[in-house]
Parts: sequence; C-alpha cells; structure tokens
Amino acid sequence: MAGELESCKPLSGLLSGLAQEAFHGHSGITEELLRSQLYPEVPLEEFRPFLAKMRGILKSIASADMDFNQLEAFLTAQTKKQGGITSDQAAVISKFWKSHKTKIRESLMNQSRWDSGLRGLSWRVDGKSQSRHSAQIHTPVAIVELEIGKSGQESEFLCLEFDEAKVNQVLKKLSEVEESISTLMQPA
Repeated sequence: MAGELESCKPLSGLLSGLAQEAFHGHSGITEELLRSQLYPEVPLEEFRPFLAKMRGILKSIASADMDFNQLEAFLTAQTKKQGGITSDQAAVISKFWKSHKTKIRESLMNQSRWDSGLRGLSWRVDGKSQSRHSAQIHTPVAIVELEIGKSGQESEFLCLEFDEAKVNQVLKKLSEVEESISTLMQPA
C-alpha cells in the first residue's frame, strides 16, 4: 500500500484531479473516480486519509500563493512532520505546482471577483461633424470605448464621448487620484 501511494505518476494525476475539482469547478471528479482510476489496489479506508492530506496540502499552497522558496520550505516541513509526506511526494508536488501555479492562481482570482471587470479600452479623437449649434461642428471630441464583462460571459461595451472641458476634468480627477496614491504609498 505505501509503495502504491508514493508512486509519482498516480500522485501527479491525483493532484491534477484535485486541482480540477477544487479550483476549476469540475464537479464530476469524485473521490471514487480518483481512487478507481489512479489507486485501484488501495482500499478506500487507506485512500481517504491520503486524499484528505493531499487536498489539504494543495489548498494550503494555493491559498498562500506560494512562491518557489516558500513552497520548498513548506514541503520540507511536511516531510519532517509525523505522518507527513515523503521526499518523492514532495518532489511531485513541487513539480506540479511549478507547472500549474499560474492557471490555479487565475482561476482563484476569477472566482473571487463579484463584479464585472474591464476587459479592454480603446480611444480616439474625432472632429464633431453634426451638432445643434454650428459653432460646435469640427471641434475635437474624445471617444472612449470600454469593454466590460465577467469571465465566461459575453462582454458589454460602453461608449463615452468627451469634449475638451470633460477631458480636462477627467485628467484633473486622475491627477488627484495619483496624488492620493502617492501620499498613501510614502513611508510614515
């Protein structure tokens, strides 16, 4: 049994399955599926604690968004802990995290967003060609198009038109925001 749970290939598959279930929302990946596909010889009462340990380790690594130095320190501590993991398992976990960190992090970020986000922005300056007042024709206007949406959903587009006064107003507000950020970032 111990040799079967230490094998590298099934452990890599188990970590992938756990990541798919926990971070990417694939609900079809069950405990029984993982055991039958990856560890068919291991009895369920021995597989469950092993699965819980690997799930806990993976969630700890992901929730802390560990860099590779933190990961090595964490895995070393896990190998020295009573009932922890073997150095071979630590190597498999490290290799898995190095290749999947970005996708798991992106998935967690997308799951943590409640509102729509800015997907794109484009702008241009045009000359006004129609107006109620002839004096406003051929005056410059800034046209800003915002693409807004949630991950996995269709985008919405918001088109804004600014005359010179509004552009100056927006620039002034942005300067105020920049000043506020600079003030907050300065050491006390």
